[in-house]
Amino acid sequence: MREIKIGDTVESCVERSDYPPERIKKILGDETVAVIGYGVQGKGQSLNMRDNGVKVIVGQRKGGKAYDACLADGWKPGETLFDVEEAVKRGTIVQYLLSDAGQKEMWPKIKPLLTAGKALYFSHGFSIVFADQTGVVPPKDIDVILVAPKGSGTTVRRHFLEGRGINSSFAIHQDATGKARDRALALGIAIGSGYLFETTFKKEVVSDLTGERGVLMGAIYGLWLAQYEVLREHGHSPSEAFNETVEEATQSLYPLIAEKGMDWMYANCSTTAQRGALDWFKKFRDASKPTFEALYKSVETGEETRRVLDSCGKADYRQQLEKELKEVAESEMWRAGKEVRSLRPERQGDGK
Repeated sequence: MREIKIGDTVESCVERSDYPPERIKKILGDETVAVIGYGVQGKGQSLNMRDNGVKVIVGQRKGGKAYDACLADGWKPGETLFDVEEAVKRGTIVQYLLSDAGQKEMWPKIKPLLTAGKALYFSHGFSIVFADQTGVVPPKDIDVILVAPKGSGTTVRRHFLEGRGINSSFAIHQDATGKARDRALALGIAIGSGYLFETTFKKEVVSDLTGERGVLMGAIYGLWLAQYEVLREHGHSPSEAFNETVEEATQSLYPLIAEKGMDWMYANCSTTAQRGALDWFKKFRDASKPTFEALYKSVETGEETRRVLDSCGKADYRQQLEKELKEVAESEMWRAGKEVRSLRPERQGDGK
């Protein structure tokens, strides 16, 4: 375990070396982990645990793409692949990885099967924190734990296969057995985390929803789109506008930030770029901070979760989502992006 001190704040982070394979086996050796739902997180986490020697079964309804994906990944009906209720019955640890709306819908069928001593595992605090909206109130005689990878399940799996780990948070909401912390941390390493930092269910969901709507997805796309549109309106070509907005960011500058930080990225750019960035970042901060405050309040008060449950619970949600995503894909900016990506050297077979 490593301590990180930033100013007056000291955090203890759990590293992979704290839970080596023999310790994970000791903690989870008699457990059966039932992964409910085979979306991006369910797929990535279950495959990593299986590869790490954990006894894993998957609960997924027959029919549809998710069930077909289970079969393609080697889960065997009647052995390691069951319907949801049967998987919950068999599991001693139940990883509840359905969508947030799906968790609300399935909960009345799940709750009676969570018998004393089991653990209920989440990768998002949504259902527990906003129980007034979801109805998810676990029995008092089970552990309720969380491990939240800081990335898509696709990244969780990819990093694992590359021998890397993803950053994750963990939290204990309820410790009925005295084993909740060890269960959470052993699972956290088994699913592919490189290190884990402690949080609470509420802090996880508020920070996560703020981040997704903010710099991770919503805000960054909004900024990219604004700059792209300004460049195009001033006569710049689609290729030039996309390269200066997205391609240079994702292919050159962001990797430098990931490597050693913002200051190092600045130091490895031209003096003209340095001066401009240092002069303008505070203007963007001051312009956007009120929007982030409004976003945080909307998340904290439950307004965002109400919108999610209302939207995602509709019968035609999937069709509406595909329509919205198609509009993004067919916008000029991302049509330009498709062409630009096709011109990367690695796509032409001569990347050296």
